[in-house]
Amino acid sequence: MAARKGRPTIGSSQQGVPARPAPRTPARPAPRSSGSDRELPPYTRPALAPSLLAAVVLLACVALVDSSAFVFARWGVTVLALIVLVFAVRGRTWWAGLIMVAVAVCWNPLVVVPVPGEAWAALQVVAAALFIAVGLAVKVPRETDPTRP
Repeated sequence: MAARKGRPTIGSSQQGVPARPAPRTPARPAPRSSGSDRELPPYTRPALAPSLLAAVVLLACVALVDSSAFVFARWGVTVLALIVLVFAVRGRTWWAGLIMVAVAVCWNPLVVVPVPGEAWAALQVVAAALFIAVGLAVKVPRETDPTRP
């Protein structure tokens, strides 16, 4: 019998779930769970993503140091340094907080720190390395995580 137009044929996968599942053979092991039953670590690394993003911005904008477009890179680095600073304070990693305050002050686009272009390009690379180190070092305990119910 031919199916009507717009309807799936009998036995099609669009008919729904079969009435009873196929029997399992004892030789096959049970499928592993998706990891939901594993214990979560007692901390998170929330500063890692903004730190890596800031490192990418710093390294990508080394060529823009002497151009007028560098002010946008300064804004981005300053905002990301302040975001990482908040996570460093939440994780009680005070040395990382001090480093992020220094980066936010040096890359502040409103009060420009007078540094020559070549030295500034070297500072970009150093700051990128500092961002990566801070992103890896800052650990926030899960108990202080406000998103956890």
